[in-house]
Amino acid sequence: MGIYLDNAATSYPKPQKVIESMTNFMMDIGATYGRGAYETAIQSDMLIYQVRKGITDLFHFNDVKKVIFTLNATESLNVALKGILNKGDHVITSSIEHNAVWRCLKTLERDIGITISVVPCSKEGFTNPFEVENAICEDTALVVFNHASNVLGTLQPIKEIGEICRKYKIPFLVDAAQTAGVYPIDVIDNNINLLAFTGHKGLLGPMGTGGLVINWKGDIKPIKSGGTGGDSTYEYQPDYYPNRLESGTLNVPGIVGLGEGIKYIQKVGVNKIYHKEKELLEYAFNQLHEIEGITVYGPQDSEKIIGVISFNLKDKSCDEVAYKLGRQFGIMIRAGLHCAPTAHEIIGTKTTGTCRIGIGYFNEKKDIDFLIEALQKINK
Repeated sequence: MGIYLDNAATSYPKPQKVIESMTNFMMDIGATYGRGAYETAIQSDMLIYQVRKGITDLFHFNDVKKVIFTLNATESLNVALKGILNKGDHVITSSIEHNAVWRCLKTLERDIGITISVVPCSKEGFTNPFEVENAICEDTALVVFNHASNVLGTLQPIKEIGEICRKYKIPFLVDAAQTAGVYPIDVIDNNINLLAFTGHKGLLGPMGTGGLVINWKGDIKPIKSGGTGGDSTYEYQPDYYPNRLESGTLNVPGIVGLGEGIKYIQKVGVNKIYHKEKELLEYAFNQLHEIEGITVYGPQDSEKIIGVISFNLKDKSCDEVAYKLGRQFGIMIRAGLHCAPTAHEIIGTKTTGTCRIGIGYFNEKKDIDFLIEALQKINK
């Protein structure tokens, strides 16, 4: 397989039990969720419940009914943004968002006339919470921030921003695509009203899984309608969770695999995962600075970021570097804008992109050593 350093895109490898659980489900159970009273259908229902419960435990939440399953964090964010915002609403966001947030907001701006305030961040990706408070107005209906940048790894002060939102009774939506499973998250303590997550990154589950944790009493309009397995004579979408936001057949094999990923994380411990990745970050920063002509972007402080490093080599395009790393050395990294052009605008790389390393729990220092050796050769 080579050396995998693209964990910010999707984690690899997956724990063996993730793979086994999905195979076992498809071979031995195979029933849909919420649709039958026979034995394997009840088993399917129980498995889904157990994963919802695992998610509430991981994020220190207490209502399994308000864990909504989606296909990924992008869908979760769309469910929240399109379900909450109405014509004339004002929303506050950061200047370093992924397109999962930014494109959705711009589409709502064009189609229904919401207004958007973008809070500026530093070149290292940090947002001052007071800037968020200063942007609040009478029509502010939502604040949405990523927990950590997928370009710079920068952690945002979500607890402080959440406190401001609570003070003004404004719902706070957090995009945890890069942090769920690799950094401690407490929905209650961090004042998070809506937490969007994906299953295939830090949670070590398969692609096609994600969710939205709802710690809010306000209404979220469904963006799709259909069968939920219950109340079938009622002609409209149910008004209770999770059915209100879950229509159609769930990806039960994928969710079962996600559940095993979460069990693995809980067994190892989020703090242990975070500290290992932090050690690898420190090691990588020290090694990268030995390369002549390299530019490393972002804080370069393992206390302030998660396992993402963006860099460029002088006089070489990021595409060329990534291609040579993969082709000649079997090292897998990402190159480009990483679906976050506003972040690249902040660091001055919107026209060039960056090389991005995504460090994961299964990486070791020897992977960094081999990467550095390869970069030295490419740089000659």
